[in-house]
Amino acid sequence: MKWLDKIPLPTLVVIAILLGLAPFTPEPHLWEKLKMLFAGELQKPIDIFDLLMHGTPAVLVILKLLRLQKK
Repeated sequence: MKWLDKIPLPTLVVIAILLGLAPFTPEPHLWEKLKMLFAGELQKPIDIFDLLMHGTPAVLVILKLLRLQKK
C-alpha cells in the first residue's frame, strides 16, 4: 500500500468530495447508489459500477487516514 502513501491527503480529499457529490443535481450518484444498496435495489451492472466509481475515493481517504493513524 505504499502507492497510497504517495498520494497527498488533500488531493485525495478533493477527489473524494468531487466524485462523491457528482452530479450535484438532482441527487449525488453516491447517495443515490447507497440508498439503492440498503434498499436491496442495486442490481444493474451500471449501478454497481457507479457505486464503485463514486465511492472508491472515499474508501481511499479512509484507508489513508487509518494508515496515518498507525504511524
